Amino acid sequence: MQVSIIAIGDELLIGQVVDTNSGMISREINPDGWSVRSVRVVADDAEEIKRAIKQAFDETDVVLTTGGLGPTKDDITKPTLCELFGGELVYDKAVEANVLEVVRKRGLKINPLTAAQAYVPSSCRVIQNRVGTAPLMWFEKDGKVLVSMPGVPFETQEMFCTEVFPMLKHRFPRKDALQHRTFIVIGYSESVLAGMLDDYEKAMPGNVHLAYLPKPGLIRLRLTGTDTDASRLEAVMAEQSDKLASILGKSLICREDKTIAQILGDMLRDKGYTMATAESCTGGNIAHEITQVAGSSDYYKGSVVSYANEVKEGLLGVDGTALATEGAVSEPVVRQMSEGVSRALNTDCAVATSGIAGPGGGTADKPVGTVWISATKRGQTESKCYHFAGNRDRVINHATTMAQIMLIKMLIN
Repeated sequence: MQVSIIAIGDELLIGQVVDTNSGMISREINPDGWSVRSVRVVADDAEEIKRAIKQAFDETDVVLTTGGLGPTKDDITKPTLCELFGGELVYDKAVEANVLEVVRKRGLKINPLTAAQAYVPSSCRVIQNRVGTAPLMWFEKDGKVLVSMPGVPFETQEMFCTEVFPMLKHRFPRKDALQHRTFIVIGYSESVLAGMLDDYEKAMPGNVHLAYLPKPGLIRLRLTGTDTDASRLEAVMAEQSDKLASILGKSLICREDKTIAQILGDMLRDKGYTMATAESCTGGNIAHEITQVAGSSDYYKGSVVSYANEVKEGLLGVDGTALATEGAVSEPVVRQMSEGVSRALNTDCAVATSGIAGPGGGTADKPVGTVWISATKRGQTESKCYHFAGNRDRVINHATTMAQIMLIKMLIN
């Protein structure tokens, strides 16, 4: 099943706000065999909105709109939808009650603009917004469905995942069985891995296919199968999964769709190990990723963001001579950072980073993108120098991933 998305808002067109809702919707629906046919971004203009909706309905039976549902004068989506689907704006007491409850929970006072959210088209089915004041609206016409959702990303995600998509799947049920299985692989480039799996892919049944989803430092393999018989599909997918796993060997670090931080956390918890982080160029980003995982306090003790050399010396015990002669971005320093934070926080494991994220600070010997990473496991330390391409954010994110992967490799071995 395909859907069309229309993101509404002048702020999107001028680059003031980035449309993250469309990507979220695509990621959520794909595992269930749905896909996005097109994404349109339009201004807060009635004629543009109507034109976009008509074009989208020419492509798909489901259209999802985001944004344009605020109480201000520039939010014209509701009256525009009345023109397309008929009816008029009516005051909905149930929406009013929901708005009042949301505002009360936030400790705010109701005002006339907020109360105006209770006006909805009489031709729609209202879906109450549990996490915001703008109601969602479901329209049907000639067997096609349009769902109008707010533009606030956390509201859109919560309501789409828990309400809208389940309703769409019920309205348009699949006629066949579908399965996805994910395999997370480290240590290979996409081209090398594709060569390794060439014979495997050639031998796969026609109803099973393999997708490569590369990210810095790892590759997600997604095995997808379809069949009219669910039990037969389960058997085929189990067989193909085991064959794939045997080829991948130790490079396969997870057979679930998890983040690197989740995988690292699972390994630490299984072994009963604790860890800490010492970060210079990544500035706490590794700690952020690790603590995004629920329950990470079971194994993660804390971090020292040792941006300045005096912090490296004073808190982590890095040798001042090494800093003076080798520089902060060097193997001796990053090794002592990893060992020092493990010692200071009394952990089994640690990782450390020191590098030049840019855009300035690079030299001929140590250009922007140079990052030393070190990992410590119970007295054993390994270090490696990386040269990452891209802007500052990309260097930081790449180093964050590779630091965790370095420790994962040590835990496996």
